[in-house]
Amino acid sequence: MLQPKRTKYRKQFKGRNAGFALRGSSVSFGEFGLKATSRARMTAREIEAARRAMAHYVKRGGQIWIRVFPDVPISKKPLEVRMGSGKGNIEYWIARVQPGKVLFEMEGVDETTAREAFAWPAPSSPCPPCS
Repeated sequence: MLQPKRTKYRKQFKGRNAGFALRGSSVSFGEFGLKATSRARMTAREIEAARRAMAHYVKRGGQIWIRVFPDVPISKKPLEVRMGSGKGNIEYWIARVQPGKVLFEMEGVDETTAREAFAWPAPSSPCPPCS
């Protein structure tokens, strides 16, 4: 999963996620892109799951770029631990996503395949047969 190799400080504040994406709001590497319409916090697991789903759908046909990187550590204290005694250990990493940010880019496939790969798996449609 994605996470920084090293950071200046081990733990940090979660911070605010206000504003709109000014940088990273246009398709730079591929032909097609998936753009965020609302603000969110994407975990490294979610990014990896989306990458796997897109790669599975295009069947090694195109190239995929990941344009978000989880660089904010989220800490959590264990269950049933009393208050105090410092901040908890790092549980996972998140990427702050603002509206307008391009999350993924794709090239080497036609437009319909790219649209379906970005939308796959749709909640109502079953998995297409793998062959």
